[in-house]
Amino acid sequence: MTALDPRHSQLWQLLDVTIGTAATQKLFDMIDIDDTLLTAPVASVPRVLIAQAMNMQLFARNLDAVPEGKRYVDSKLAAGEKVVFDHGALRTVTAANTGALPQGEAAFKRLLEPLGFSVAAIYPLARLKMTGRAYCHDDAPETVAQFFVSELHVDQFSPAFAEAVNAVVSSSRDPLTDEHKALLARLAAHRALPLNDAFKLLPALVACFDVQHDTPPLAAYETLLAESAEMAWIATEGNSFNHATDRVPDVITLADQLRAQGAPIKDKVEISGAGSVRQTAFKAAMVERAFKTADGHVVKKVVPGSFYEFISRDVLTGEAGERYLDLRFDSGNAQGIFKMTAAQAPG
Repeated sequence: MTALDPRHSQLWQLLDVTIGTAATQKLFDMIDIDDTLLTAPVASVPRVLIAQAMNMQLFARNLDAVPEGKRYVDSKLAAGEKVVFDHGALRTVTAANTGALPQGEAAFKRLLEPLGFSVAAIYPLARLKMTGRAYCHDDAPETVAQFFVSELHVDQFSPAFAEAVNAVVSSSRDPLTDEHKALLARLAAHRALPLNDAFKLLPALVACFDVQHDTPPLAAYETLLAESAEMAWIATEGNSFNHATDRVPDVITLADQLRAQGAPIKDKVEISGAGSVRQTAFKAAMVERAFKTADGHVVKKVVPGSFYEFISRDVLTGEAGERYLDLRFDSGNAQGIFKMTAAQAPG
């Protein structure tokens, strides 16, 4: 069977209408898309295509935030290769006043579940006083990128820390309107949306992965940084993608090659307890962010931003002889990768 021309697919149509032809072409050139997602347009858009369209835009936004990641992807494209988007990660806060946003993972569960994602596993991140949850797509687990959603547990820190968290995130706004929430409810019920409704919902979904609170107070940021580099990161970067990840055949060899080229890559590769998942990453991009001082002035400081990750996953054999990709994560790997946003001291 001849594969459908991507430009004639519903996925292309969904992106073309919402972000334009040039941006859509760039995404299709850059990201490897399984043929099963290139279906002909119909009147109702299945949830898996809305999820894929959202993921592709989020990947591109991560590259905009991480110059080293963009250089790597550009070199890959120049060599005639594409990225296999494995997963994206974001950080949330629970046991805090998060303003108009639901606390913790609930801020994203409300959109990930209607899109067809469900929690595949829970990963304790005890050293960081966090919990991670892997959201995997029910309809296309190996072809639609997963989400690693972590929650920071404010009640495990000091009272001063909790007060500083509230000073930062209590101003959070909700990018989803009542109309968007109604569309999500319809998507959850029917696993698809009429085309025009999908056009309305997609930009709002992408907007959820951003900073939703006001400029953080400098004093609060410094209090957070003293106890948790992860919460300090949330203070400046919010719910943005902490990292996006390229699935590669041999991450150890790739890491050695990139290190030899002088790329700012992690010193070691994290290997899961089972040995079947291996991860490393570029160091976080250093970015300039604004802070409010006690006297009402705004100052800028250089702090760690997002980063770009690499992962290799083995193909395993089940009891019945079936072959499947090991889509698991690993608590030890995750905590090692999380250090990338604390690897360089803020200026």
